[in-house]
Amino acid sequence: MKILYAIQGTGNGHITVAREVLPLLKKMGDVDILVSGTQVDIGLPYPIKYRLNGLCFVFGKKGGIDYLETYKKSRIKVLFQEIRELPVEQYDIVFSDFEPVSAWACRVKNKTCIGFSHQAAVINKHAPHPKKTDVIGKAVLKNYAPVSKRYGFHFLPYDKNIYTPIIRSEIRNREVIDAGHYSVYLPAYGDDRIIKMLNQFPSIRWQVFSKHSKDAYVQNHISIQPVQNDAFINSMVSSTGILCGAGFQTPSEALYLKKKLMVLPMKDQYEQQCNAEALKLLGVPVIKNLKQKQTKKIEDWLQSDHKISMDYTDDTVEILEDIIERHAVAGVLQPPVVEQLHSASKFRNLLLKKIFYQLGA
Repeated sequence: MKILYAIQGTGNGHITVAREVLPLLKKMGDVDILVSGTQVDIGLPYPIKYRLNGLCFVFGKKGGIDYLETYKKSRIKVLFQEIRELPVEQYDIVFSDFEPVSAWACRVKNKTCIGFSHQAAVINKHAPHPKKTDVIGKAVLKNYAPVSKRYGFHFLPYDKNIYTPIIRSEIRNREVIDAGHYSVYLPAYGDDRIIKMLNQFPSIRWQVFSKHSKDAYVQNHISIQPVQNDAFINSMVSSTGILCGAGFQTPSEALYLKKKLMVLPMKDQYEQQCNAEALKLLGVPVIKNLKQKQTKKIEDWLQSDHKISMDYTDDTVEILEDIIERHAVAGVLQPPVVEQLHSASKFRNLLLKKIFYQLGA
């Protein structure tokens, strides 16, 4: 059986999950790997057959996605070409971890595409959502990588086909200790903004993992280093607490490790606003930004011993076997529906609306 596993290259969470899923999939069939986008810091220990430009969100330094830079780097013509040329028809099953080229290629060629991602759970109507709906953000989340079937992962199993997080074995098998420091990963903020806030807590040892620095350095009680897989894991498992964005993988691992957790959702990023709402319902403290008025909340968190424990079982093999049994079908596909490709331009228009909203805000 031929399997295509396609990975979104914005952030490190998708690659982190892939490192756990791919060894299992390789026991079930002949797997080719696709990665699109360039915003990852963690590598894969497997050859990548398709390394594509795709449509990758670009992290800013002020707390959110840089939508203008994202649009500039979107290269829509290249994206259309990649969609047309990707031979999804050669595969018995296509998994897309919120990856747009594989998802749109399957739609164009009437091929079933399996959404296998956290985002597949976020858009489920039974999952937590903020009271204030971001119409454009929700539309982007829905249209960025449209799939035929959705199997998602979330902090709790809010509905059928929603599973608890995949916790990598590097975390499950590591000894958990408390060495007294706090780990920080806020990729949407520049180092200067993070340091300015953390300097207000001089008695705390902070280990900051930076998306924007290539070199490690120290400022007083704050160490800053580039994101590296082993170093980040070592920091998390030995930390007192973790301050991070309201993504999915790092908060999930923090909950599994029984670490104190505080999250800061990216501005105008609907998925992270949804995650923040879900975490808030679990009792995790949430801050809106790194401005001065958030200092008291951070101080209260540092002084608190409140931890939330989630016992996430490892059901990945059973989930994958079930999906493959349901959806792996070899054979001749229907004729291509090329005109559907042009609907991908709707996503570009959504990005433009988001840019104009940001410029006017």
